[in-house]
This record gives sequence, structure tokens and C-alpha cells, in this order.
Amino acid sequence: MPADPDVKNFSYTVVEGDAQNPDKTEQGQLVSSYKCSPLTVDEEFMLSKRQYELVTGRRQKNDVIAYQIRQSFKPGEITAEEANKVGYELAMSFTKGKYAFLVATHTDREHIHNHIIYNSTALDCSRKFRDFLLSELAVQRLSDLICLEHSLSVIEIKPYRERQKRVLYPPKESNRDQLCGVIDSILADKPGSYEEFLKKLEQQGYEVKRGKITSVKGVRQKRFTRFRTLGAGYSEEELKAVLAGEAEHCPRKKHPVQEQKFQMLVDIQAKLAEGKGDGYARWAKRYNLKEMSKTMIFLQENKIGSMDEMEEQVRAATMRYHELGDSIKAAEARMAEIAVMKTHIINYAKTRSIYEAYRKAGYSKRFLEANRESIALHKAAKAAFDEAGLKKLPKVKELSIEYVELLKKKKAEYPSYRKARERMQELMKAQKNVEMFFADNRSEQEQQQTR
Repeated sequence: MPADPDVKNFSYTVVEGDAQNPDKTEQGQLVSSYKCSPLTVDEEFMLSKRQYELVTGRRQKNDVIAYQIRQSFKPGEITAEEANKVGYELAMSFTKGKYAFLVATHTDREHIHNHIIYNSTALDCSRKFRDFLLSELAVQRLSDLICLEHSLSVIEIKPYRERQKRVLYPPKESNRDQLCGVIDSILADKPGSYEEFLKKLEQQGYEVKRGKITSVKGVRQKRFTRFRTLGAGYSEEELKAVLAGEAEHCPRKKHPVQEQKFQMLVDIQAKLAEGKGDGYARWAKRYNLKEMSKTMIFLQENKIGSMDEMEEQVRAATMRYHELGDSIKAAEARMAEIAVMKTHIINYAKTRSIYEAYRKAGYSKRFLEANRESIALHKAAKAAFDEAGLKKLPKVKELSIEYVELLKKKKAEYPSYRKARERMQELMKAQKNVEMFFADNRSEQEQQQTR
């Protein structure tokens, strides 16, 4: 679908069209690739499909050859070379270096845009990429994050409260939560016996099934609930101990509703330019004051008292985020190299005897036609070894051990990486709120002075 020249637009579809059109990519200067050659990308993608069939033994009728992501930028905000680098970073982050891809930057329209095409078959040919629910949203969020890091504009999602009147409803209680609440209130009245406790439950509308194991059922419940399934403090034995005065009852703690963090301020002047009325402006002013109050609380909690301190914390948080991200990306890149190298080593060993026979046969065309797949795998493996400059092939076991260690390191760093990202985003959002708030105040003061 066509991109809006004023915003970034994303499309996530099966690859189609002329992505490498020389008239659109400055004669191929704006084409970059990962683990594939732009000149032979079609053949390499198809070869990986055949290798996948050899490795897994699975063959699919309606197979997807490749997928495409389209990424557009605001006119005049970025150069074509920078856009290609941003597209390459997006492709590497989304595929995690496990799939070969190509990035073609087009300059034939007012807005520069990328066509990111990646292979549906993984580099080690052991699995295929499968489209998943809300994949478009995942790509958009990842691209927005990368664009923010490069100081590029992103699409601002319209707040829910601007679409319709927002009503805050209390969280819905489950049948078990309601039963626990009723038990707590009955025990607060201190019934004299267990039987009296059960009668009070019946008075509350519950059906009680007496027997070896007591269970109860509410009015709208289909099944009976045993006390012991309600959690600690609600088993039949624990309730009897409380009624006998041998223990104290501890009601189950409910998870408090977390207060929503501050949101971005509304650009009132921009909204008025779009056609919003005075009523919206009055609402937006109240909204901005509330969100700015939350922002100030955030600044106080983080001991930020000036713009210099704000910039310093933003800089430190961004640096921390990039350090962890670079470490994870380096681990992922090395893991991808190991996976590819292991595949080539295994293929080389499997096809060595066939290639020796092919060489002894004087490179016979008939022999080549009969063993084309094996010979192609052998040549690809040998080319990979030559490119890596390997004088001695590493052992597959050693590569597997290194892969496991890198995977452990990556998993250990991910929680810190997510926290660093959230920290950076909060600080950047607070910084933008403060800048917008003071800019609006200066604008109002200037208007009052001109009157």
C-alpha cells in the first residue's frame, strides 16, 4: 500500500515488485545486504529452500520465499544513505541475524523509503520464519525505537482518552476472589463452629456440599469449588483452626491497581491548526497540567532539578541502553556466525566423498547433474571457509559450547536491557514534556505582551 509522505508507514507482506530497480536506488548504490549478495539473492534464497528440504525432510506446497517490510521517512529529515543504515539496523534487530536480508532504499518519491526483504528460511536451514499475530505492530514499535535513537520523527499514537470519554472501571473479580471475600467477612463475625460458618455461607447464596471434602458453588457457577483450591489460609483444616481459636486468619492480598505513569503532553497549537475547537483547547490545557504534575513528581523522585541534570541523565541512560544493546547484538551476530559455520562444516563432511568422486571423474557434467545439490553445498562450504580465512576447521562441539555460553549471556543481559530501555524512554518523554511545557508558557507570555 502507498506510504504517506508525512509519516512513516509499514507494510509486512510477501516480497513482490522491483526492490532493486536501479532507477530508484541510484544504480544500486543504495542496496545493502546481510549474508547474501544483491546480484544473486534470488538464487541464494531458492537454494536455501532446497537445503531446508534436505536438512529437515519437509516439503511445503504453498511455500513463502521471502517477506518484505516497507519503511518510509518524513521528507527532508534523512539522507538516503542514513535511511539505508536505519533499515539495515531494523532488519538486523527484527531477524536477530538469523535470516539473510536485503535493504533497498528508494529515492523516486518525495519521501525516502526502504524495502527490506528477508529470507523465510533461516541461515542454518533448520527452520522457517512464520508470520505471527500483530507482527505489524511489533515491527512498528521496533522501528519507532530505532528512529528515536537516530533523532527521527515517529507516528504519535492518538491517546485513547482523545477518542472517546474514558471511564475507569474497577477490576473484575473472579468467582474465587468473591468467595474469599465472603469467607473473610464471615470469619470477621467469629462464628461459633464450622457448621455455623457453612450455614452463613448458605445465607450468602452459596450451595454447600458436605462430606469428606467440603465444596461450595455460587449462584452463577457451574462447578463446585473446594476450599483448599483457594490458596493459603482457606483450606478446610486452616478454617477449622481459625474457628477453634488456634490460628489467625490472614485474608488474601489483592494486587493494587498500578497508577498510570505520565503521558506525553498535547501540542495544543498543532491540534488547533488541525481544526480542533476552543472546547478541545480547554480540555487539553487541563490534561497537560495533570500530566505535567505527574512529570514533576517523576523528576523529584529521580532528583532532577535542572535541564542540565535532565540532559545528563538522558545521556547516561541512552549510553547504558546502547552498551547493553551492542553487547546483545554482538552475541547475536556471533551466534548467527556459529550457526552458519556449523552448517557448512557438517555439509562439507557429508559431501566430501561425493566431491572427491566428482573431481576424479574429471568434473563430468553427467556426474554434476546427478549430484548437483551435494556439490553445490560442498562448494558453498568451501567458499565460506576461504572467506573466513580458516586454516583449520573448528570442531562442531567447540562451536556448540561457545553458542550455549553466548546464549546464556544474552538471556542474562536481556532483563537489564529492557529496564535500560524503559528508563531511557521515560527520561526522554519527561524531557520532551518539560521542553513543550516551557515553550507553551513562553508563547502565552509573548501573546499577552503583544495585546
